[in-house]
Amino acid sequence: MAEQKEKWIQWVALTTTVLAVCAAISSLKGGGFSTQVQLKNTQEANRWAFYQSKSLKQNLAELEREEMAVLALEARTPEGKAQAERSLARASAEAQRYEREKSEIKVEAEKLGAEQAELKRHGGSFGLAVMLLQIAIMMSSVGALIRKPMMWYAGLLFGLVGLVYMAAGFRGLM
Repeated sequence: MAEQKEKWIQWVALTTTVLAVCAAISSLKGGGFSTQVQLKNTQEANRWAFYQSKSLKQNLAELEREEMAVLALEARTPEGKAQAERSLARASAEAQRYEREKSEIKVEAEKLGAEQAELKRHGGSFGLAVMLLQIAIMMSSVGALIRKPMMWYAGLLFGLVGLVYMAAGFRGLM
């Protein structure tokens, strides 16, 4: 009987070690995804700030276009009218250019947001894996200390679910 208990404790030690290694790997991978999320978040914020600056420039170009339209109507000489119309055309072209640039920037920012969401999904799976694996380690350790195999079995169950989340983190399933 003592030999049977000793064998059981050896299995607890082995599974606890494996779970600890998996928890460390999950923690490392989860941290890496967290760093990538922060980088994508910064890049996305920069793109939206650039979008805002283009919006302000577009607004100024539109104001200039309106002012030139009024000046073209009020021009007293053909040269003044021609100058105002050239300025009007330039301001219109600038406003259209800013609108195109804003569209491109918006697409880039939204793409970064989608990439960020995907990275969060991976990182979240690793985070849950770490939590479940730590619970499994704790339950297995307590089971060995108080000599209750049921605690170890429950720890193995938590460990198995943790390993599923770890695999999902690598594969992007959850």
